[in-house]
Amino acid sequence: MADKAPSSSSSPPKEVADDTQDWILGAGSGWVEARTSCDHLNTLSPDLLHLPIPDTPCSRCQNPVENWLCLCCKEVLCSRFVNRHMLMHHQQTGHCLALSYSDLSVWCFCCEAYLDAQIISQLRPIHQAAYILKFGEAPPLPQL
Repeated sequence: MADKAPSSSSSPPKEVADDTQDWILGAGSGWVEARTSCDHLNTLSPDLLHLPIPDTPCSRCQNPVENWLCLCCKEVLCSRFVNRHMLMHHQQTGHCLALSYSDLSVWCFCCEAYLDAQIISQLRPIHQAAYILKFGEAPPLPQL
């Protein structure tokens, strides 16, 4: 007698189920948890309440999108997905803190990590000012 083929109602192999669970929980999505501290906050510009507007083009190539604001000198430069000018700026100057005008996230090049701009007290006013410039209203209160 021939072996029976598995029925379509059989459960998926455990390996597939684990991969699905990782995807649902974010492991496969590239999602990372932002840090709530950084040793490089002392390099922030003292004048970050007067920010360039979010649609400011890259100061080197004039690219209008995917730009970052250097939080050390306030220069606006394009992302690593465009012409890598913010990354080159970090490599040339050592300035390591930048705010993305795309999603208002803050990246520390030295820590190689995103920073939670709503939790870190030194970054909160910068995030709020950028949010108001981008959306015309104050940001919602963070979920603590």
